[in-house]
Amino acid sequence: MNPVVGLDVSKGESRVQGFMSKGKPFRKGFSILHNLEGLRALVEFLKEVEECTGQRPPVVLESTGHYHVPVVQFLENRHYVLIIVNPLISYRGKSSSLRKVKTDAIDAYHLCELYYKEELEPYKKRGVQLLNLRNLTRQHENLTEMFVQMKLQFQAVVDQVFPEYRGVFFELYSNVSLRTLSEFPSSEDIMEVKEAELAHKIAEYCPSRSEKWAKEKATRLKEAAARNPFTKVLYQSHILSIRMYIEMLLQYKEHLSKLEAEIDALAKEFEEYTIIKSIPGIGDKIAATIISEIGEIDRFSHPKKLVAFAGIDPSVFESGKFSATTTRITKRGSSRLRRALFSAARCAIQDRRNKKAAPNELLARNKKLREYYDKKRLEGKAYKVTLIACVNKLLHWIFALLNNKTFFQDIA
Repeated sequence: MNPVVGLDVSKGESRVQGFMSKGKPFRKGFSILHNLEGLRALVEFLKEVEECTGQRPPVVLESTGHYHVPVVQFLENRHYVLIIVNPLISYRGKSSSLRKVKTDAIDAYHLCELYYKEELEPYKKRGVQLLNLRNLTRQHENLTEMFVQMKLQFQAVVDQVFPEYRGVFFELYSNVSLRTLSEFPSSEDIMEVKEAELAHKIAEYCPSRSEKWAKEKATRLKEAAARNPFTKVLYQSHILSIRMYIEMLLQYKEHLSKLEAEIDALAKEFEEYTIIKSIPGIGDKIAATIISEIGEIDRFSHPKKLVAFAGIDPSVFESGKFSATTTRITKRGSSRLRRALFSAARCAIQDRRNKKAAPNELLARNKKLREYYDKKRLEGKAYKVTLIACVNKLLHWIFALLNNKTFFQDIA
């Protein structure tokens, strides 16, 4: 016999269906909750299948974001073989039927049938520290996106109250700039206060700078207030919004700096982090993202599998005598890994100044990748096509370096 148990996972519960062998369902399917009682009932069912068939059944389930995590962790601790299926594969298996039926019971049934049709690979448990690093990098990315949105909303309100404030400080979102604007949110507030008091406040918010610098900023702030087209604030709600946005922006900056410190400390524990950083164009954050999204490199037996995991493999379309010559990348893999790789490739092919030898001389950050980029461009390839080729090349280098545990040598 060849038993298997299929789980259709949803939020807080799962539908269970067992098979003794191909075409022979084991009892009627049932539902369990994702609590201790429900998961214990699932284990009892698995033991019952094992007693009837003489073999321990593997468990097949779809990858469902975070909903399947409690089930996977509970069964892993009891050493069951898990097969986590990509939803695209399971959907393709369900589409083989002409009938249009969609229920949890049918989905669990189809997962068992898929086990007998396809050669599915067992789930490989990933290291806890790598998963910790992945969670931190993903949280940093999510917070950064919210921080950018908050900046845009903040700018929109500042443009309606004090548009001339933008050029006063070099960085609008520095702590001294935000705190000064929170204290004096309108040109009316600045015109009412003396320049010496204004300089004292600025020096208080930025003690690392000189008094001369603080006085210069106070003078520039007075000049900006005099040029401001909004001499009086009509809507007090804008002032309230500015102060609220500033508080939230400062909190976002604090949280992001904490996350960056945690990511940096955790990433340094991995040898792979130092290896990937040896590639010119890859910095701390991108290196941490790449190693956390890839995970253990031994999960991939060939660099093409890693390329497919990143979703930058070309799609193929052929029918009869027709074969498509212009196709797009599949984008079926990890979107976060793909974004990090594209950022690294763009940075690697950019020019930088050679400060040590000749300050006016421009050199590519990554000579090897820039040579490859220039070669493809001379062949007539478009920019995006060439950039995808560079990302593909970069992934092949990462695969080789991580497998051989060697550092990158950028010799042109």
